[in-house]
Amino acid sequence: MPSQAESVLYSWTFEPVPALGIVVSAVVYFLGWKKIAPLLPERFPLWRLLSFFCGLVVIYVAIASPLDAFASWLLSVHMVQHLLLTMVAAPLLLLGAPFLPLLSGLPRGFVREGLAPFLSDRTLKKIGGLLVHPLFAGPVFMLSNVLWHLPVFYERALGSTSWHEAEHVCFLGTALLFWWPVVQPWPSRPVWPRWAMVPYLLVVDIQNTILSGFFNFSERVLYPTYASAPRFTGLSALEDQSAAGGIMWVPGSIVFLVPAAMIAIKCLSPSLRRPNAASAIRSPVVPRAKPARFDLFDASVIGQMLRWRHFRISMQILLFSLAILVVADGFLGPQVAAMNLAGVLPWTHWRGFTVIALLVAGNFFCMACPFTFARNLLRRIFPPVRQWPSALRSKWISVFLLVTFFWSYEFFDIWNTPFWTASLIVFYFLSAAVVDGIFRGASFCKYVCPIGQFHFVSSLLSPLEVSVKNPDVCSNCRTHDCLKGNDEQSGCELHLFQPSKSGNMDCTFCLDCVKACPSDNVGLLSVNPSRDILLERRRSSVGEYSRRPDLAALVLVFTFGAFVNAALMVLPVSDWIQNRRAVFVGNAAIVWDGGFFICAILVLPTLLAIVCGLGGTMFSRSQTPWSHIACGYTLALVPLGFSMWIAHYCYHLFTGFPTPWPILQRISKDVGFSDASPLWSMTVPSLSWIPGFQVLLLNAGCLLTLWLFWKKSKTNAWARPWALFAPWAALALALYLCGLWIVLQPMEMRGTFLH
Repeated sequence: MPSQAESVLYSWTFEPVPALGIVVSAVVYFLGWKKIAPLLPERFPLWRLLSFFCGLVVIYVAIASPLDAFASWLLSVHMVQHLLLTMVAAPLLLLGAPFLPLLSGLPRGFVREGLAPFLSDRTLKKIGGLLVHPLFAGPVFMLSNVLWHLPVFYERALGSTSWHEAEHVCFLGTALLFWWPVVQPWPSRPVWPRWAMVPYLLVVDIQNTILSGFFNFSERVLYPTYASAPRFTGLSALEDQSAAGGIMWVPGSIVFLVPAAMIAIKCLSPSLRRPNAASAIRSPVVPRAKPARFDLFDASVIGQMLRWRHFRISMQILLFSLAILVVADGFLGPQVAAMNLAGVLPWTHWRGFTVIALLVAGNFFCMACPFTFARNLLRRIFPPVRQWPSALRSKWISVFLLVTFFWSYEFFDIWNTPFWTASLIVFYFLSAAVVDGIFRGASFCKYVCPIGQFHFVSSLLSPLEVSVKNPDVCSNCRTHDCLKGNDEQSGCELHLFQPSKSGNMDCTFCLDCVKACPSDNVGLLSVNPSRDILLERRRSSVGEYSRRPDLAALVLVFTFGAFVNAALMVLPVSDWIQNRRAVFVGNAAIVWDGGFFICAILVLPTLLAIVCGLGGTMFSRSQTPWSHIACGYTLALVPLGFSMWIAHYCYHLFTGFPTPWPILQRISKDVGFSDASPLWSMTVPSLSWIPGFQVLLLNAGCLLTLWLFWKKSKTNAWARPWALFAPWAALALALYLCGLWIVLQPMEMRGTFLH
């Protein structure tokens, strides 16, 4: 008598309905392909017929072979069954471009009288377009994968034939929708550019990796059916579950990553097509002059992404969704920073990645700002009608808010309280909505938002800026669409007129001016970092830096705030602050803390700038007013201040990079997906190189600041530049030495249990 395993191995099931459907589909496709292949040999070669047939065979193997019998005993086999349906059969069917062959294979009268009215209906076309749109197909596919692997639904599918069949239909149906924009079967047309399929596939691969991680690292059997099933393979139920996770992880990732790599290579590769002789005669190729500066819009893949009209809103939706997740966990999750997304993502990862992006490219966070996304949605209902008051068109409000934030961040330990972090994010959304719901333009971004001001100042060192390519083209322009907008695209909300704009101050990188320019004369051009700090000129909407004391105050808060914020995290300074707080009680402690912060990052820096400006002007006998010297030279502190910020934030980013993983484990346990204990005490690799990296950043920042001081001194006091340079150089060196001392001290690893 054969063993139970052998009985299952040789048992193929026969279900008449799916078998008949597969056979009929094969016959209809073959008849249609036979008709249209001679007419369209390039569109329908033999491999499309074989691909469609192979897809049908894979479906039958998945639902009728011994895999289906083993599926109720082994999770790893069940996983293979699911992967065959979602990652093999679905793309094979779509590679066969089945739409036209199936229609051609059906009786002509049935197609004309029965199907044509539905195929030509506009409403049904719109519904079909929605179903295969990446923003619908991708989330639905991921949602199907997650829901059917939840224990409550998975167990129901194992215990009921009807539910099991519904599960397979759901897997195959959502997979066809998901793979549609990737394969793009002819004659359908893409709604997204081809390069967008790379992040589309990568996002789903991330979801697949996270889901497989739960199977691999879970310490209990997730599905009771497999715990009580006979073990005839030598694998325990937990080992079988880990094997299923490996099957989902490795082959699944390969299926997503291979087409993503192929698409990326194709997008990055130059076109090999050559015009024929006739077309070459009709339209000779004229070589385009090489631009004076590199334009990021000319980059093959990144340029296409930036030019895509939905790029910015896609990034905003992504960050908005992430903000909602952080807020939800901040309010509902445990009020321990290291165990909550609100205690980790905003203070460790977002800040670290933001300063790196500012240094490498520019103000891309403001481009993807989720706060303006929510504001724009409300503006459609309540359009603003007022102008921002002229008396408030300065940086003083944002200076006050930035000082207040630095103080409350430390005194109230916002970083250590997820509830306050979530409340701060909600307050930010409400503030942006209220301010810009009342006042036109981007008043919140330009005059209020402290985060935006931080990015504006930092972006003075960015290697890219939104700028005019050819000034001669702008001199002949009479419409000024970059500022005023047109019927298709709005202009600059911050009133930055491109021909007279310089640098990144007040520029949110929204790229509206780039898309509005009818001459394609505005781009994201390369620029020497800090060049704009040296220019003494009047800028559109910003004016002259040397005549902006509010902007100078903002830079002083930015620079000194970097050193104060980092110093408060080293043990000697932290102990000193705690000892001072212990002397005061209640409101007195708040007053002392507030006074300390105001003095440390605003009053003392202002006094030092005044002393340097007065002393330098007096001894150098410069004809430039000392107030202009003080305001203009203050901006040269930006490289030193930014080097401290990036040294500080990168320390937390590198040391706390894995912290979201145990939090995701905690969330999965909270929702009942897993009862495995989160790995709160994960060990990070040795990061002994970080202090050296921080010192290198400080060295670069200090040298650039000193160089800017010297260049400005030669311009403003050509006879005695050293006298003007000396006091500012002394200030920069004093800050530099403080920074060296800070980075060489043990720093507190906030918001993490890692060691």
